[in-house]
Amino acid sequence: MNYLAHLYLSDRDPDSLVGSLMGDFLKGRVGDDLAPAVRRGVILHRKVDAYTDSHPVIRASKRRISPDFRRYAGILVDIFYDHFLASEWESYSSVPLDAFAQSVYRILEERHASFPQRMQRSMSYMVSNRLLQSYRDIDGVHRALCGIETRLSRPSRLGEAVRELEQNHAALREDFTTYLPELVDFVARQERAPE
Repeated sequence: MNYLAHLYLSDRDPDSLVGSLMGDFLKGRVGDDLAPAVRRGVILHRKVDAYTDSHPVIRASKRRISPDFRRYAGILVDIFYDHFLASEWESYSSVPLDAFAQSVYRILEERHASFPQRMQRSMSYMVSNRLLQSYRDIDGVHRALCGIETRLSRPSRLGEAVRELEQNHAALREDFTTYLPELVDFVARQERAPE
């Protein structure tokens, strides 16, 4: 899952929101030096990623990606699923997307100095480009893919992969609507489990 989905799945505690994003920027063991809610957010992020990577619906979505972009199928499905979540946000949340995103941006700006350096750059980009709301539109997905393309070590033409979303929109949307409730249930079970 990508940024918006991880944020959606976190509890609304600011530390937990930060942890839900920090999971992409910390490697190795999650240290006790993190605040407890940040630590829980990072651990949940990793559990969500592991669950997602092994899920049959996600594998089916990845198979929908053409051979031209199959190497990046995981990245593409993550971004495409954020597109469906953003474009149908009102079906999943009682808080409007703009209000949700603004509260996230405020937290990120307040805590910016405490993030690892690589995360600082990514979060600054997220806030300045209103990334969470931009996923609503195909153009926003295209811009996000172009941004990722610039950070990859090998040439990828990832920006062109937006056509994968356009060509497989109905099938990928169906995959997403099947998968998200299962993921929400998985997260609820994690929250009830003893630590």
